[in-house]
Amino acid sequence: MPLALGACLTVLAAGALFFLNRLCAAISLALGGALLLLFWLYTRKRYRRLGELNNYLSLVCAGNYELEIADNTEGELSVLKNNLYKVIALLKSSNEALARDKVYLADALADISHQLKTPLTSMTVMTDLLKEEPQPQKRAEFINTIDAQLTKMNWLIQTLLTLSKIDAGTVPFVSEPFAVSELIACSVRPFLIPLELKNISLRLPDAAFTLTGDKNWTVEALQNIIKNCMEHTPAGGEIQITAATTAILSEIVIADNGSGIDPAELPHIFDRFYKGKNSASDSVGIGLALAKSILQRQNASVTAESAPGQGTKFVIRFYKSIL
Repeated sequence: MPLALGACLTVLAAGALFFLNRLCAAISLALGGALLLLFWLYTRKRYRRLGELNNYLSLVCAGNYELEIADNTEGELSVLKNNLYKVIALLKSSNEALARDKVYLADALADISHQLKTPLTSMTVMTDLLKEEPQPQKRAEFINTIDAQLTKMNWLIQTLLTLSKIDAGTVPFVSEPFAVSELIACSVRPFLIPLELKNISLRLPDAAFTLTGDKNWTVEALQNIIKNCMEHTPAGGEIQITAATTAILSEIVIADNGSGIDPAELPHIFDRFYKGKNSASDSVGIGLALAKSILQRQNASVTAESAPGQGTKFVIRFYKSIL
């Protein structure tokens, strides 16, 4: 439409000048034609590039994100092209994240099914035996076994729900200062009697600094780590907790002199449902994963250092905000 209008105006202008000066009319016609040709070439190039962008978008809608359309030239279409590239990169990242979430969900459901299968099978067998068992003593034994399995299943389900909520970011974490000495005291309190019964000595730090975070959830994380250390420390062993702080971070170290962890297993001990060869028979491999998730939600990290026969050291770092 603009091209046709320009051609009509050029012809009308040349016709008007023809009666005044034929040379001016010829020049006007030539200049008008040249401008119209340049406009046509520019418009054709513009529409061709718009067509390319449209094809790119069609491919993206079809699920093809492997498009390199970054453009370093100038012009409004180049700006649009670069912005489209950014949008495609974001869509690709989001699509990969969704794919990972689907795989994670499928793996989690498979793991949960596997973990619940054993106690369910055990309870089914015990229930069948209970129906046919006439002796009261045996019946009481079967009932106690079923009750223990139900307790284990309830704990597992509650822990898995907690992990899922933490991963989804729906668990509220408060942020308030608390004394590290009080944190450690609360964390070790449930284990004082079991440690004494196993003749495992416990060494605590003289920590006089504070942390900022959710004390109750941090206690939960530390208790899972301490429980792991206790399970892998033999009678007569020792668990030592130390604490220190700097301008950048605060650190709590929980170390035992137990059986240690094989180097091949060490990278996986914080994986959900991972059970090492030295794990307790009733372990489901979820405590350390829960501890790591809790700490990560509070700008903290946990790592492990270990070697077979030399014990294990868990290093927890709470990073401070630098203004």
